[in-house]
Amino acid sequence: MARGLFVSLDGPGGTGKTTTAALVRDELAAHGLQVHRTAEPSPTPLGQLIRASTDTYHGIALACLIAGDRHHHLAAEIRPRLESGAIVISDRYLPASLVLQRMDGLDWDTIWQLNAPVVVPDLAVILNADPEILASRLGGRGAHSRFERLAEGPAIESSLYRDTAVRLVALGWPVCDIDTTASTSDEVAAIVTDRILTLLADRSADGS
Repeated sequence: MARGLFVSLDGPGGTGKTTTAALVRDELAAHGLQVHRTAEPSPTPLGQLIRASTDTYHGIALACLIAGDRHHHLAAEIRPRLESGAIVISDRYLPASLVLQRMDGLDWDTIWQLNAPVVVPDLAVILNADPEILASRLGGRGAHSRFERLAEGPAIESSLYRDTAVRLVALGWPVCDIDTTASTSDEVAAIVTDRILTLLADRSADGS
């Protein structure tokens, strides 16, 4: 059985990651494709602890918890689904750590080493938007973590995600940057879906 396709979806709070992941999953399923949607932190006791405890754990302690959850997530869920031939869409992945853990005082190399080795996605989608728009969206739905409660959080996240995208491209990651400032959720999902279908078509043409 051919290996599946791994798609990660990252970006600052307020860019519509979760909505996009759901819309893309539904669109791909409508094409008759096997799709598995997941998220980080993972839906495990460790992942639930992390979601509930960003006010309790900081710096290297939080980074280690998140990295451990990611390694388990890959071993227990992502890799097996890929081996079964599914398209796996993860709402947050390593790019999130490379942003949020830097906001928490760690340097890039430390975060990278904690997460090595990880599976490089076939498509790493990074959503971004104007910080003022992000702040407005967060004000409407509420903050999900202490990072999103920071007064300058949207501006810092947006800037660090731009930096992360550039660094990952230099490291050979297949990054797809999408600005969601003036785009609807359906428009963003259509871009991601098209990229995934193109990857699948290219793979089929190569006989892989």
